[in-house]
Amino acid sequence: MTDQPAPRLAPLPKDQWTDEIREMFAPTVKTFGRVFNIFTTLARHPKLLKRWMVFPNHCLLKSSLPPRERELVILRAGWLCKSEYEWAQHSRIGLDAGLSANEIERVKEGATAVGWSEAEKILLAAVDELLETKTLNDAQWAALSERFGEQQVLDIIFTAGNYATLAMALNACRVEVDDGV
Repeated sequence: MTDQPAPRLAPLPKDQWTDEIREMFAPTVKTFGRVFNIFTTLARHPKLLKRWMVFPNHCLLKSSLPPRERELVILRAGWLCKSEYEWAQHSRIGLDAGLSANEIERVKEGATAVGWSEAEKILLAAVDELLETKTLNDAQWAALSERFGEQQVLDIIFTAGNYATLAMALNACRVEVDDGV
């Protein structure tokens, strides 16, 4: 991934936040101690931000996937979608979720990289297939279903989709990677 040009939409300055926006940002501040550029950029459309935040909060904070597997899905989607922002954010979050720096680097190679467990290979291959074909073939579905429960399979699908959509918005708006990330 390369350096990004200037943002197309600048983050909404704090002095322009409404009470509604401050209220929406409260859980993010509580969880992360700050508000990231993706949120302050989307704050330019408060109605969209309010409705959208419910879904990624599930994917990131309430998923049935263990954090390590969740981060493999997110990192692979971010890499495939060429999202410098997601890659930077979730490389850090991935470390906190138990991935090593070497494993995070291997996500770039996907399921064929040496060192993944069989379940991790299947998980990474599923993300590739979902983003490439927008579906899962029967063999991939069966492989996922053997290793992950129904809710986890749904969380894999929706997490990959959420982060692909998010990467598209981040890339199109040219949201800058946050300072310190």
